[in-house]
Amino acid sequence: MIAALDIQVTKTGKSKINEIDFNNLPFGKYFTDHMLEVDYADGEWKKVHIRPFQDLSLSPALSALHYGQSIFEGIKAYKDRDGRPFIFRPYDNFRRFNISAERMMMPAVPEEIFIEGMRRLIDIDRDWIPMKNDYSLYIRPFMFAADDAIGVKASDTYKFMILLSPTGPYYSAPMRIYVEEKYTRAAKGGFGFAKAAGNYGGSMLATAVAKQQGYDQVLWTDAFEHKYVQEIGTMNVFFVIGDKVLTPDLEAGTILEGVTRDSAIELLRDEGYTVEEGPINIDDVVRAYQAGELKEVFGTGTAATISMIKELRYEDYTMKFDTDKWTVAPTVKRVLTDIREGRREDTRGWMFKV
Repeated sequence: MIAALDIQVTKTGKSKINEIDFNNLPFGKYFTDHMLEVDYADGEWKKVHIRPFQDLSLSPALSALHYGQSIFEGIKAYKDRDGRPFIFRPYDNFRRFNISAERMMMPAVPEEIFIEGMRRLIDIDRDWIPMKNDYSLYIRPFMFAADDAIGVKASDTYKFMILLSPTGPYYSAPMRIYVEEKYTRAAKGGFGFAKAAGNYGGSMLATAVAKQQGYDQVLWTDAFEHKYVQEIGTMNVFFVIGDKVLTPDLEAGTILEGVTRDSAIELLRDEGYTVEEGPINIDDVVRAYQAGELKEVFGTGTAATISMIKELRYEDYTMKFDTDKWTVAPTVKRVLTDIREGRREDTRGWMFKV
């Protein structure tokens, strides 16, 4: 049981929900009426507040702005067929959040603040959860250094917050992906496994260059040879080669331990597929394509869910796929969606009732 949590709740005087077009929900653009906020100082977490969504007042000397101590998570809430709200695998995100916090020299957030605070916030704003296929309530817990002093050291104070955002599909169509060879996202011994803001800030130039060439995202490769694939900018990656499904392993600590990745692996094995985690050389991927053995390539992520990839470019070689003929990725997406939306029994306890 989660310990009882004393939360000071201040509700908005007027909801803005009627101002939102729920048939047009770009990712991360609209936010619900309330947010959660709690400060860390003097070695302890202070009073937890749920208050109306509003701007923050911050010092220009804020440590996070200068030295990058900032981490976040991405979680989703859904409603089942009876309109009851559930959060998908929040304890896995809670665990990963504190792994990121440890790597970035930040305090761990207690379970009662992360889980119970999230539950209470969603319960207050439950009307914002869309009941529509591929739509959900995106949950953004985050923490940043709050010292108002300049100096290269771990901050003594922090702020933890949770925002909620109703959203539609992150990628509405199959994607075109460019295999990155010049820029590096992460190296062994770094913090590629952490969901730290700097990982995303450092990825934007390469992504912009790829988009100028007509691609949606980059597939990162290792820092030393640029031969072993890691992850796509917003997703983990899977390859269906022959009768196996392959995905990069987590051993090097250079990719995110995706919750949707783990869910996909479990569901694929349930459906009878052989899934292997290990190093994947991009040259082997190209050879498999040339031999007619590379059947599907898809990404997994909280925001992206299951995203099909219709084109993969490496150097000057382009691999194209007819996603309408695929079976593996659509199966995973269908089963995962059915569990999240209450059409299939949740035998693993993934859905946390609000």
